[in-house]
Amino acid sequence: MASDSFINAIAGAAGGSIAMTLTYPLIFVSTRAAVASEKERKSTYEAVVDVIRSAEGVSALYSGLSSSLLGISVTNFVYYYFYERGRGMILAARSKPGSKGLSVAESMLNGLIAGSATSIISNPIWVLNTRQTVRTIAPSSTDPSAKEVVVKKLGIIETAKNIIQKDGVGALWAGIGPALILVINPIIQYTAFEQLKNFIMQRRTAKLRATGSTRAASLSDWDYFVLGALSKLIATTMTYPYIVVKSRLQAGRAQYPSAWAGVQAIIGKEGIEGLYKGIGSKLVQSVLTAAILFAGQKRVYEVTKRTLMSAGLAK
Repeated sequence: MASDSFINAIAGAAGGSIAMTLTYPLIFVSTRAAVASEKERKSTYEAVVDVIRSAEGVSALYSGLSSSLLGISVTNFVYYYFYERGRGMILAARSKPGSKGLSVAESMLNGLIAGSATSIISNPIWVLNTRQTVRTIAPSSTDPSAKEVVVKKLGIIETAKNIIQKDGVGALWAGIGPALILVINPIIQYTAFEQLKNFIMQRRTAKLRATGSTRAASLSDWDYFVLGALSKLIATTMTYPYIVVKSRLQAGRAQYPSAWAGVQAIIGKEGIEGLYKGIGSKLVQSVLTAAILFAGQKRVYEVTKRTLMSAGLAK
């Protein structure tokens, strides 16, 4: 029998893949912006135009999509599995069973465990994705007559071999420090989502009870879309500087003794604004991805559970 946490994990992986595919060009541009040097700094529009005008054309905006889809599938599967498993254990351990919502403290603890496990397991995939994304950036040149540098695109396996041969196996966990700090991102996101969802459910339940109705309150796909967008907006805005540090470490373009040292180094060279390079496209992408993910995950979960129940594989 497939457990509820396993079905949630499958739905999370599928929803994340859909969201990633639809918003990938924004991920590509924000990652480029995060790792670009001071001389290479461009607006989102300029970055997109430059990429499209390159030798690869529009297809360059999807460089690293395969590893990104693998990464988001693994990341969401692991996160949702651990989160839902932990959620079920917390609710089952309560002295007064029946409540379906987690408190703020419970949400944060559950998110910390799920996020830490996810970061350690999925970090190599995101290193591969970041290397694929930045590989086609040509060296800056002040000579207008210089020929365009065309860099061969590498697949996932080729990229992994290239990293291991050049930097060793440990390089696959580059950026794990800020990645673990960034566990706070999904903690904030899922805690905000959980509490907003609890608030809306309580309000709707109270209104139904006031009218004498015994019907259970529910959330629509649109509710999940909006709540997912709001929770991700809050989380990304608060944690973006560490996203920049992680991207630079994973791209192999910087070496910092610690995540905080990376933040200080960027401020020293580029000012506070250096910590927020690419945040415009990142916010749009993150919010859209989260909104699509939460709405899609709910729908895929319902369809998958019905299918498995009809086949006698779930209860």
